[in-house]
Amino acid sequence: MVEGSSAPGSGYLTPERIMMRDTARKFTAEEVTPLANKLDPEHGDIPRELILKMGELGFHGILIPEEYGGLGLGAFEYCLVAEELSRGWMSVASLLARSNSFYGSVPGTEAERREKIQAMVRGEYLGAGALSEPQTGSDLSSIQTRARREGDEWVITGNKYWCTFADGADCILVLCRIDDPSKGNKAGTALIPVEKPKGELPNSCTGAPIPKIGYFGWKTWELRFEGTRTPFRPDPNLGRGFQFAAKWLGIARAHTAARSIGLAQAALDHAIGYAKERIQFGRPISDFQAIRFKIATMATEIEAARQLMYHCCAQIDNGEPGTIETSMVKYFASEMSERVTSEAMQILGGAGYTTLHPIERYWRDARLTKIFEGTSEIQQRIISDILLGKPTRSDRG
Repeated sequence: MVEGSSAPGSGYLTPERIMMRDTARKFTAEEVTPLANKLDPEHGDIPRELILKMGELGFHGILIPEEYGGLGLGAFEYCLVAEELSRGWMSVASLLARSNSFYGSVPGTEAERREKIQAMVRGEYLGAGALSEPQTGSDLSSIQTRARREGDEWVITGNKYWCTFADGADCILVLCRIDDPSKGNKAGTALIPVEKPKGELPNSCTGAPIPKIGYFGWKTWELRFEGTRTPFRPDPNLGRGFQFAAKWLGIARAHTAARSIGLAQAALDHAIGYAKERIQFGRPISDFQAIRFKIATMATEIEAARQLMYHCCAQIDNGEPGTIETSMVKYFASEMSERVTSEAMQILGGAGYTTLHPIERYWRDARLTKIFEGTSEIQQRIISDILLGKPTRSDRG
């Protein structure tokens, strides 16, 4: 295995972080990878038992404050664990966000919230996000789903798309445009938590899983809210739901970079092992310069992405916005991941194009990292706007 800056001498890696990384790596090798190898080809769901085991190791509470039973750590530890879990199955690494990124939006009184967040740390209460819509992806400011207040309840009507884990979650955060005739378009948006029984969709909500080419282990849903009711609760961010969601974009992009790096590292590790064993023309193919140079380039690109991720996480944990850096790392790592997993498949040749090796899983999932949490093109737009200023023409092209 190529360790790169995973070695103890790395300036970012304290003994405590090394211990957490190694725990996640062992868990991935023993629990996650075997399940992925079995369930991904079957499009099977991640077992509840694995989710609870992640809770026992503290993974669901990395970012959750200690007062709620979490570890109270930062983006660095969060992404460190995500990278390791992605070496086994990216979907499992993505589960981290269903707790760590949702605890601040858990509804209820303080006593109720405390109980639910403590359950979240154990993996017993998880969230999902319903932000995008059939006609709205990158431009979330154009959402059409409406939330109208009726007494002590919100009534939600509209369609949502790309809601992963809608069935398995205990609470779905729905981004809505507030329907208030007295304020019109100035009413703004709201992120409304809709609680529901595990394994079901919310009340007055229908939906169907979206057929995907990867990211298996759970279902991604199209949802139709038809007068879904949920309690109205005072919210200091009412009217600014989109802006509230945007504040998590930095750590979400770093998390995607971590997942991308984990996929690429797993593909490289597998390609190295295969190249040493595969004999052609009387020699292992690892002897051939074409293969050796591919591996050298792949390892270099992975390490460059990893170090940029470490830098971004350190910025986030220091309270710095790091807007351009998090867009850079999301863009660079996701593009790198697709490239490296594709090269790993090339090293395996025909064998890489079969389901007998996990390379095809890494490749399929790596392709998604260029799309979700803001496409590569959106990241390029953010980066260029910061460097050059907004375009002087209204048509941004």
